[in-house]
Amino acid sequence: MRQFLFFFLLLTAVQVTAQRTLIHCGKLIDTKDGKVINNVTIIVQGNAIVDVVNGFTTAAANDKVIDLKNKTVMPGLMDMHVHLEQETKRGAVADKFIQNPSDVAFQSTVYARVTLMAGFTMVRDLGGSGVNLSLRNSINKGIVVGPRIFSAGKSIATTGGHADPTNGYRKDLMGDPGPAEGVINGPEDAYHAVRQRYKDGSDCIKITATGGVLSQAKDGSSPQFTIEEVKAIVTAAKDYGFIVAAHAHGAEGIKRAIKGGVTSIEHGTYLDNEGIALAKEYGTWLVPTITAGKSTADSAKIPGYYTDIVTPKALAVGPHIQNTFAKAYKAGVKIAFGTDAGVFAHGKNWMEFVYMTEAGMPAMEAIQSATKNAATMLNMWDKLGSIEKGKIADIIAVDGDPLTDIQVMGKVVFVMKDGKVYKKDGVQVL
Repeated sequence: MRQFLFFFLLLTAVQVTAQRTLIHCGKLIDTKDGKVINNVTIIVQGNAIVDVVNGFTTAAANDKVIDLKNKTVMPGLMDMHVHLEQETKRGAVADKFIQNPSDVAFQSTVYARVTLMAGFTMVRDLGGSGVNLSLRNSINKGIVVGPRIFSAGKSIATTGGHADPTNGYRKDLMGDPGPAEGVINGPEDAYHAVRQRYKDGSDCIKITATGGVLSQAKDGSSPQFTIEEVKAIVTAAKDYGFIVAAHAHGAEGIKRAIKGGVTSIEHGTYLDNEGIALAKEYGTWLVPTITAGKSTADSAKIPGYYTDIVTPKALAVGPHIQNTFAKAYKAGVKIAFGTDAGVFAHGKNWMEFVYMTEAGMPAMEAIQSATKNAATMLNMWDKLGSIEKGKIADIIAVDGDPLTDIQVMGKVVFVMKDGKVYKKDGVQVL
């Protein structure tokens, strides 16, 4: 009797495990080969894609069927540059003096949910206070709804640099933050800062190789790291299995970052011909963030939106990014999709596709930049970035054909992440 009961329970467990979800797709974007496949079925079991077959598979008794025959289906999108702890607003500089970490945490959950519902099933969070790490953990545990997060934790800067957290403070509050706070001066500090990020639980390293637009400091583009400092960070990062992203606007800082061995250049505003040649030689990725450039330039035209020290930088830097992207793309620099969401409203990440295609990138390649390319840059192509047998079931659908009208990337009607449906028929379900 006990033996029978054991086998009955085992059989029941197998039957539960074997339940499948059949997704009937009218159009499927094959991001691996850059083509569209018509009338296919994606078979999902647990959190994995177990098969992709031609035609619309007939459901068995225990199968669930999702009808996307009139939609365009593609892998979950991946934004390689976001900041989920914040969102642009007038007078935001005051927040760091009046918000507690708990305030930041609660609002970050809203931004995370909005991002997922926009079809971005994975993001790379490139710098926050550390709340971004806790947000990642809460999403992984199923406590909070949001995208899979690959987080840098706290960015690494030099004293007074773009990610020095005390820029703009009055002198008695400014202090002298060091590697633990993400501020370095010299190669020895660089090792300390990377190791602290490892201790904190970061997934990657982000440095601010040049000045930036929204920091409360005068310079927006000059180099802020020596090549020796960059090399020290990259060497230490490799020891811990980290890739390194480098915020960089100015040409000299970009070149130092590339020569220092970083994985990606973020923004790349004043990337020149020499920098393009170096990026191709070193295999460095460009994450352009065109949307952020346009958004900050527009906001800077609103009186009082930014502080006096930020406004001229936003007006000068923002308008250049799209043209630089076009030049880099045509020259053959590797491109991964990234927006800098948080600098503009979360959930509007899809606008980057519009700006990329305006600059000459075909729609298919723009979609691949947010799937295949992003996954490749993160060394996760074996798990994400395409809809193939054996990969994680991150799947979305849009209402329309983005290859003929890129605007439909803003009409995400279906979202599945890790095999779970979060949005169906344009309505949030989880």
